[in-house]
Amino acid sequence: MHVVREACPNQKEAVQWADKCMLRYSNRSLFGLMETSPNRILYQTANVPSDSVVAYFDVLMNLTNNLKSRAAAGGSLRKFSAARVQSPILFKTIYGLVMCTPDLSQNDCINCLDYVVGTFPGSSFRTFGGVILAPSCKFRYEDYLFYNSTAEEVSPPSPLPKPPTASPPPPLMLQPGTKNNTSSARTIVIIVVASTAFVGLIISIVIIMFFVQVNHRSNEPDAEETVSVESLQYSYETIKLATDNFSEENKLGQGGFGAVYKGRLSNGQDIAVKKLSRRSSQGDLEFKNEVTLVAKLQHRNLVRLLGFSLEGNERLLVYECMQNGSLDSFIFDSSKRKNLDWDRRYKIIGGMARGLLYLHEDSRLRIIHRDLKASNILLDENMHPKIADFGTARLFVVDQTQDNTRQIVGTYGYMAPEYIMHGQFSIKSDIFSFGVLLLEIISGQKINCFREGEHTEDLLSYTWREWREGNATNIVDPLMRIGIRSEIIRCIHIGLLCVQDNLVDRPTMNAIVLMLNSNSVSLPLPSKPAFFMHSSMGSSMPSPSDFNSRMNQPKNESVNEASITEPSPR
Repeated sequence: MHVVREACPNQKEAVQWADKCMLRYSNRSLFGLMETSPNRILYQTANVPSDSVVAYFDVLMNLTNNLKSRAAAGGSLRKFSAARVQSPILFKTIYGLVMCTPDLSQNDCINCLDYVVGTFPGSSFRTFGGVILAPSCKFRYEDYLFYNSTAEEVSPPSPLPKPPTASPPPPLMLQPGTKNNTSSARTIVIIVVASTAFVGLIISIVIIMFFVQVNHRSNEPDAEETVSVESLQYSYETIKLATDNFSEENKLGQGGFGAVYKGRLSNGQDIAVKKLSRRSSQGDLEFKNEVTLVAKLQHRNLVRLLGFSLEGNERLLVYECMQNGSLDSFIFDSSKRKNLDWDRRYKIIGGMARGLLYLHEDSRLRIIHRDLKASNILLDENMHPKIADFGTARLFVVDQTQDNTRQIVGTYGYMAPEYIMHGQFSIKSDIFSFGVLLLEIISGQKINCFREGEHTEDLLSYTWREWREGNATNIVDPLMRIGIRSEIIRCIHIGLLCVQDNLVDRPTMNAIVLMLNSNSVSLPLPSKPAFFMHSSMGSSMPSPSDFNSRMNQPKNESVNEASITEPSPR
């Protein structure tokens, strides 16, 4: 208590965390409120071996999910659960603990724990221990026993019970002097032994044949992959015919990586064809492999890649056709924007969030899009959003959280500061782009030019100032200002959380989806958005081309010499 008095002598509200307790006071009611901010993240400095992170993470998440449900189901006096589980890594045991303040409801406890676990940086899960402390809940795991073992409620899975041992058959009762009975008994024993040996031999043969077949298949070079590639490949003549020889009438747009054309296959299916620039240095095999990987991404909020064509110097990507074009053609058009009421915009925001969550966490690959913007959100006939254009996307291995590049690609205004200034990109750089896009959808104006009467400035600085002054409604599209819902203000709040300068403070997509779907989740206060301090600098802010020109290396070369700032180790 004396620590709080010394550190916060004039504060009306404070929270202090100790190893086994928490102290909190306020001049407002705290009971029954689920609050996740302020929070603190700590983690061990010892890392899990890189080739074992996935297995370790899976075991940890299974344990955590079990603990969350147990803790939330507790009564008004106890919402706590602790357990241990054996990890396959280095024969270590994982000890886990979750708890909520007992005044929370079961749903609020689950939401709080989901939030803090989702906020925990993915890179911290690569260590053997970590903790995140929030006012309403706590999550901790270690590779050593850090709680009283008598507190454990969840036992590790018990081994399967051994099948009951069959009782030995009663001994044969033979009458003295009866040779026929003895002969029959011997015959039965011989038949049983022979049958058992025969069945065992058959089983052994089947097992051997199975493993031989598996090994044979695994030694065939890319047999399954070859079939997959062939099923995706179109002939150049087929695409040329479908697009009327890439006529100007069928041209839908032009981007940095090539032009896009509308086409129709002979079976009547409408397609969109991207004709890639010939400047790419990517080899044919790499191109095929990347196309095959992206084609396996299946989600209702991602534009589906149907296939490709690769003949000579021509590289074509074939996508499903989206009838309503791109979001920017609606949101930045004063007449078309009238068709986007708040309900429709909110559904578009939710769809984008689910698509990005799939790319970051739920697909078999971890994908950083790197060019999320309004023109890369396409709308189908029912105005459902789909994320498109993976030309700049980067594939991450499951446990990878960041990378560096000397080639800065993307669209200025949507790019995170750590990406522009240092070439560092991660899922948090996509979160920044999502936040910009969210604010554009709400305001109906572009990031680099917000107009309010005679006043013009960038959207982030204007939004921050109005938010701080309690005038957040001023950034809302005038078409939606009649009867503004609290939902809109909440989305502005989420957008500001996404564009914070410190990437560690930005939420994950898992947390964002939870924020959008549950009003009971309290939102932390945002800090100043990136570039807010530079908003008056005008052209002195470096552009992507400026950054690239400063690098004294080839543009397509990547490096790994810097790292993204992580929470404090303990």
